[in-house]
Amino acid sequence: MTERIKEEQIDLWRKEGAVVVPEFFESKEIDAVVKDFEIIFTDRPAAAQPIDNKKKGVVGKTTLEQFKNFENIPFDCSSSLNLISVHPDLIEFARQALKTNDVRLYQAQAWAKFTGEADFDQAFHCDFGNHTLTVPSRDECLNSITFIIYFSDVTEAHGPTHYVNRTDSDNCGGMNRFLNKREDLEFQKELIKFERSAAGPAGTLLAYGIDVFHRGTNLTEPNGYRYAMTSCFKKAGNDAIGYTAWPWHFNKPWHKIFEHATPEQLSCFGVPLPGDPFWTEETMTLAKLRYPRWDMSEYTSKQ
Repeated sequence: MTERIKEEQIDLWRKEGAVVVPEFFESKEIDAVVKDFEIIFTDRPAAAQPIDNKKKGVVGKTTLEQFKNFENIPFDCSSSLNLISVHPDLIEFARQALKTNDVRLYQAQAWAKFTGEADFDQAFHCDFGNHTLTVPSRDECLNSITFIIYFSDVTEAHGPTHYVNRTDSDNCGGMNRFLNKREDLEFQKELIKFERSAAGPAGTLLAYGIDVFHRGTNLTEPNGYRYAMTSCFKKAGNDAIGYTAWPWHFNKPWHKIFEHATPEQLSCFGVPLPGDPFWTEETMTLAKLRYPRWDMSEYTSKQ
């Protein structure tokens, strides 16, 4: 365990599928990431008053407008934003939660939300639908962990994620009820009674599993904004779970990551660690041609 990670946080995640950790990241780390957000997301809506498109009695729904400023890594900015998803303490948190020493990052996005850009209220849902073709497992090793990290102060007026602990959702019918009837307004109303808020100051982290019911909430603060990063980890070799095939985004600035990441961080993207049989004189020569400024000294020393 590191100083940022407490055993009781891991225990709560394993039991209830979700835990909020206020101020997981420090102000120096936050400030550097915010500078990158302001480079990546420059367009703010002209009308900065909240939008409410919901019919009476409806919780909300997922729309494309909510994901207008939702970008996959890597980004054309500093290493602060590019590497925050594989911060050593996030990697360690994922290892502890999933009970494995070998994890892979399979999804990571920066997400900027601005008041007036959309109605951000969503219905309760679980992420397994687009993270696996099967169903979620309660076995930690076979599940995955998602981190949502705020890099701006998030009050109830800034669209915090709301979630329901496993115990409470199970008491409402849980996954069986959800899969039997996806559009169940009464189920949504019952879940609302138990919802918890992940609101918190910049640096706050929400960790949850793909079987946890949660929803986005609307930004109602005039001229408000929310900067957040999502980071999803799974056990290496768990092919049942996936989202992003990193090589599919080959035209993005991967050198921004390779030039600054540690071997441990790169391994989360599937890059073999130093000493792996993959690394031969030939593969290292070719890798150096692809990423000329990549410091491969740790790899060559273990050839």
